[in-house]
Amino acid sequence: MIRAENVRLVPEIVQEIRRQIPEYARPLDGRFGAGIQQGAARAVAQFAELVADDRANPEESLQVYRALGRGEWREGRSLDALQAAYRLGARLAWRRYARLARRAGVPEAAMTALAEAIFAHIDEMAAASVEGYAEARADAAGTLRRARRRLVQLLVGGAAEPVLAECSRAARYPLPERIAAVALRPDGLLGAAAGLRTMPAVLADLEGHEPCLFLADPELPGRTDQLAAVLADRTAVLGPAVPVAQAAQSLRWARTVATRQPADAAPGLVHCDQQLSSVLLLGDQDLVALLGTRRLAPLEGLTGKRRERLEETLLAWLETSTGSAPEVAARLGLHPQTVRQRMRGIEELFGEALADPDARFEIELALRGRRLQAP
Repeated sequence: MIRAENVRLVPEIVQEIRRQIPEYARPLDGRFGAGIQQGAARAVAQFAELVADDRANPEESLQVYRALGRGEWREGRSLDALQAAYRLGARLAWRRYARLARRAGVPEAAMTALAEAIFAHIDEMAAASVEGYAEARADAAGTLRRARRRLVQLLVGGAAEPVLAECSRAARYPLPERIAAVALRPDGLLGAAAGLRTMPAVLADLEGHEPCLFLADPELPGRTDQLAAVLADRTAVLGPAVPVAQAAQSLRWARTVATRQPADAAPGLVHCDQQLSSVLLLGDQDLVALLGTRRLAPLEGLTGKRRERLEETLLAWLETSTGSAPEVAARLGLHPQTVRQRMRGIEELFGEALADPDARFEIELALRGRRLQAP
């Protein structure tokens, strides 16, 4: 009797779902139409099978309901509409089956068991749809995570813009006009991950041995401040803002500065923009060392202490605006007469090189480079 009634029940369920649930009020075509009709037909057919034989295996039917749950995720809906459809179908089925049972003279206790069986069946369907929905969401998250990690790798590798644009669509990360890289230490990043996920402008790869992230449009007001707040208890270096095609350069400069951060450095976001000259000098330390060997050769014959004092005084002299003894002395915390004595020694050692602008520039570069490389 139930099987015969299902022939009329399925069209009624489909019609009422489309009429009463706004999300499903559309033509029965394509995947949507097939899904809703197959779901209704399979639900009532399986219930008849369960009534006939309680040892029936529902696994095949549960696959249908998992697929419906996955479809809701793909459509961008919550499970509320599908759950409402299940409840509506259960009410319609109970109404028809109850009439059949009364006509057949089914005892009251069996009527109660029939009602319980209908709604237990619906609960199983709903649970399978929840499982399918969760699977689809997890698959999408995994796919998105892989696409975003791939985009980070392309940025780090300096890929061409057409390649970046294609990957950015899969990663759902629109390429900005300008971008800045952030070099991170590999330790203690798990706590920062949650905060970084709240920032749509951040594209991060925290899993590698050299973790990094990219910040879109870092010059927008408040953007770097927000990042600094998320990374407040970690040491990180923010590279310069550059066109997206130069993202790898921004990361290289950030990592250059990061290598100079001591292990016990205070946590916080260090800005490369505030020390670009240091980035330049650290970028080719061998060349800076060669420049020092040539331009600072007059100091090589001195004792270590005297060479350090004269290098310190000469750099202060080059960095001050007037180069006067009082100004240099104030910078070094010395007596002006001490500075005058040192400068006489420096002039004897370097001679005319101190009057040559090119030579002075190279001497200053060499001295700054040595200062950066000092322990």
